[in-house]
Amino acid sequence: MNFTKEQKRAAITQNYARIASDDDSCGCSPSGCCGSEEISLELGYSKEQLNSIPSEANKGLGCGNPTAIASLKKGEVVLDLGSGAGVDCFLASKEVGDEGRVIGVDMTREMIAKARSNRDKGNYDNVDFRLGEIENLPVADNSVDVIISNCVINLSLDKQRVFDEAFRILKTGGRLAISDIVLTKKIPSHMITLDSYGACIAGASFIDDLKTLLKNSGFKNINITPKSESRKFLKDWSQNIEDYIVSANIEAVK
Repeated sequence: MNFTKEQKRAAITQNYARIASDDDSCGCSPSGCCGSEEISLELGYSKEQLNSIPSEANKGLGCGNPTAIASLKKGEVVLDLGSGAGVDCFLASKEVGDEGRVIGVDMTREMIAKARSNRDKGNYDNVDFRLGEIENLPVADNSVDVIISNCVINLSLDKQRVFDEAFRILKTGGRLAISDIVLTKKIPSHMITLDSYGACIAGASFIDDLKTLLKNSGFKNINITPKSESRKFLKDWSQNIEDYIVSANIEAVK
């Protein structure tokens, strides 16, 4: 079945608004366990990291740990595309220190409210959450050192625009450190449902296509590394979906 852009966007927005409002629900996995410590450890987070942030910030929405590949430095400005309840923003906050700054952008009011509540509970004074779309970022030109993102760009219906916006707001020499889902082979049409667009599945792209989009935006030193070990947790997302998608680290420089 062919779905319109409006139908896909509504499915994505409604899914994440529900997740923000329901403390027992989680993101990509229908199993209900993706917010657990065990799954977070499989995604690449350490126990030390998880214990250092508000537990409510971990909604299990990721497919990796972008802060582990970002090589963040004190004083840097970091932007998180699709910041959810704030887990990666809070980890980045500790890395960049008081002299640094972290901006989280999310498209759902419910998720922004959840993230701001978590920020206030944890006294993260260098973190700012903004309502907005990753295709139209509420961020100034040439103002960010590092962009992180965790399993969000696959949800976008205009990925070229996302990378164009990322390039716009990065400083010269700024970098991408992204965890996301990529295709390894085309997903059969019978496995594509409207819900799968909000579950980090149906919107995934092939690596070569992503590299082309990044080049079109102007990025250099593009490196996309599939993580074969991610198939372990992808099995919980949907039956046999690990045969078609894999988590990958996406890195590039302006």
